[in-house]
Amino acid sequence: MKKLIAEFIGTLWLVLGGCGSAVLAAAFPELGIGFVGVSLAFGLTVVTMAYAIGHISGCHLNPAVSIGLWMGGRFQAKELVPYIISQVLGGIAGAGILYLIVTGKSGFEGIGGFAANGYGEHSPGGYSMLSALITEVVMTFIFLFVILGATHSKAPKYLAGLAIGLCLTLIHLISIPVTNTSVNPARSTSQALFAGDWALGQLWLFWAAPILGAILAGVVYRYLSPETEE
Repeated sequence: MKKLIAEFIGTLWLVLGGCGSAVLAAAFPELGIGFVGVSLAFGLTVVTMAYAIGHISGCHLNPAVSIGLWMGGRFQAKELVPYIISQVLGGIAGAGILYLIVTGKSGFEGIGGFAANGYGEHSPGGYSMLSALITEVVMTFIFLFVILGATHSKAPKYLAGLAIGLCLTLIHLISIPVTNTSVNPARSTSQALFAGDWALGQLWLFWAAPILGAILAGVVYRYLSPETEE
């Protein structure tokens, strides 16, 4: 239960910190943080939580990460479903807090896209479904590849959180224009539930692609790994 509570809080922070920066600060008049700021915000949520709860739950914060770690031999199958449920609920809680903040603005007229992930006309740069699919599979593959490597027993200790956070930052720098960057089904679900309509209709891709990328990374890294870890 402690692990699940940690995953709930961690994913809440990822959504509130990352999506919150996109919704509240990215285009703020004159002082907006832009894509670079949003990318850093997502990376910082992972770095901060890695050192806060990494020793409790492993700090997955992402169903694709849990699945990739399982495929890589680092996570038990019996824990997958509870972790995924906690992550999704934490993401929804984070989005709920963000919604309460957004709707408290004077002259509020609507939440807009609410940093939801999308393709086609809902891609920030107008990228196709195929572009979105390729982007999410490849970016999640690299993300899990880095996670599996950085957390290996033979990797430099205490630096895993920093490497993983910087990797997520780079992923956002590359892919925000394509899909608004998911690589995380919990993050995509939380925003889609509030954005509704098109976001829910396109949500399937932001579950399927990250999970596929994570599975591929788990298989490849397990083959490359110098030793098997449980």
